[in-house]
Amino acid sequence: MKSINPDLQTHLDEGTTTLSWCWRIARADSVTFGFTDHDRTLSFDGTDFEPESGLTASEVRSGSDLSVDAQDAEGVLTSDRITETDILDGRWDNAEVEVWRVNWADTGQRVLMRRGAIGQIRRGRLAFVAEVRSLAHVLGQTVGRTFQATCDAALGDARCGIDLENSAFKGTGGVIDLLRDRAFTASGLSSFPSGWFTFGTVEWTNGTNAGRRAEIIAHDVTDGIAVLTLLEAPVRSIVGGDAFTIRAGCDKRIETCSTKFANTVNFRGFPDIPGQDAVLRYATKDGGHEGAVL
Repeated sequence: MKSINPDLQTHLDEGTTTLSWCWRIARADSVTFGFTDHDRTLSFDGTDFEPESGLTASEVRSGSDLSVDAQDAEGVLTSDRITETDILDGRWDNAEVEVWRVNWADTGQRVLMRRGAIGQIRRGRLAFVAEVRSLAHVLGQTVGRTFQATCDAALGDARCGIDLENSAFKGTGGVIDLLRDRAFTASGLSSFPSGWFTFGTVEWTNGTNAGRRAEIIAHDVTDGIAVLTLLEAPVRSIVGGDAFTIRAGCDKRIETCSTKFANTVNFRGFPDIPGQDAVLRYATKDGGHEGAVL
């Protein structure tokens, strides 16, 4: 049950109201935005809620069960606040959303209607529609660890313990030539063997992609020149001379943890767990399926 400000309740009881919707959106990069469907800027709790910002909202879809409530927020890609490249970069993914009902004549009279997060974003030529999911979507996420042969730690985190700032796992380079929209030859990496940066990351330090990070799907060496292939093509085109910082990757196998990182003590997988082939085994006369230790 929502607690309504007494002054707001009095205003609602009057019958003639001056109400508007306000949305506060906090992205993962700590940038906060405020939008309103009113025709002038409203301010409260340290946020300015701007009108004519290219954002409107649909009705709320909700139910009495534990299904995820949702609301669509529609905006135009030409908005100064919401750009196509930021959407493609994933900067709006899973952003925290607060939806307020506000008396625009007195913003002290307001009530928080719902909290949620940005879900699926559908794009068109001139506009986008973002799904605002309720907090119930968290109930559908996996919590805790799973038993698996590969490591479930993120390379470089506290559970892993590897220092990715170590020069053995970090390098700097520049784009020599673009091979495809997501593959290019690179300078500055001649001291690293082929595959060293596979599953690692590239962080662009200049150019149009500066400040953005991309995952590496393959690292090859041809005639002494490094060839990097990204998992996805950057939103903005890569050009020769673009500089980057690159960090090593891990395929999560215990063999890699031992030989590449000498970090077996911190391996967070279960390499000896039986696979599906062991589960599906059955007894046969030729032996090998008598139930002994694998």
